[in-house]
Amino acid sequence: MFNEVGKTTHKLATLRVGDFITNFVGPLGLPAHIEKFGTVVCVATGYGIATIVPVARALREEGNRLISIIWAGSKAFLFGEDRLRRLSDRLIVTTGDGSYGREGFVLQPLEELLQGDEKVDRVIVMGSTCTMRLCAATTRPFGVKTIVSLNPIMVDGTGMCGVCRVSIGGETKFACVDGPAFDGHEVDWALLMARRCTYCGEPYSVLQYQCRHCAQW
Repeated sequence: MFNEVGKTTHKLATLRVGDFITNFVGPLGLPAHIEKFGTVVCVATGYGIATIVPVARALREEGNRLISIIWAGSKAFLFGEDRLRRLSDRLIVTTGDGSYGREGFVLQPLEELLQGDEKVDRVIVMGSTCTMRLCAATTRPFGVKTIVSLNPIMVDGTGMCGVCRVSIGGETKFACVDGPAFDGHEVDWALLMARRCTYCGEPYSVLQYQCRHCAQW
């Protein structure tokens, strides 16, 4: 499940039933740490809604009380609601334009839960780097451990290239072998954001892919 955004996703969209991808590697990194924490809030935006489902299922199987918060820009881009609703004791849906669920972003309901009477024992966030950074900043004053799933640029996926390195609590880690889950309060977010912008000026745009003269680039 993906959006056609850049060259790679546009090429994937040309595949039909029976076509194949020559090489596919995964899953990478370490399994999610699952145990009975108590009340867990799962926050997911965009593609994070798909990736958080198996984690939510495992948390549920361990007997945790699960509150899920999901976001999409509008109802047209929302998916995975039914699966998370079945797994969650409570599901909060938010949309940027208010076309479905609650208008706004995930931070407001997350902060309300943290300020509420029910103790939140853990928060797990999956989505864009900005979303994870903002959620970690929201939970920090409350002292609730917050696990984020980092998605830095990767090349070989084995820890040899070093492209996906991140700083966690002052130590260098590699998201592809040490992650992707890390304590959000220990991530050097400024460094991660800067590294994600490394290739912003490179010619990987969808316009170049669609151009007849560089379709084979």
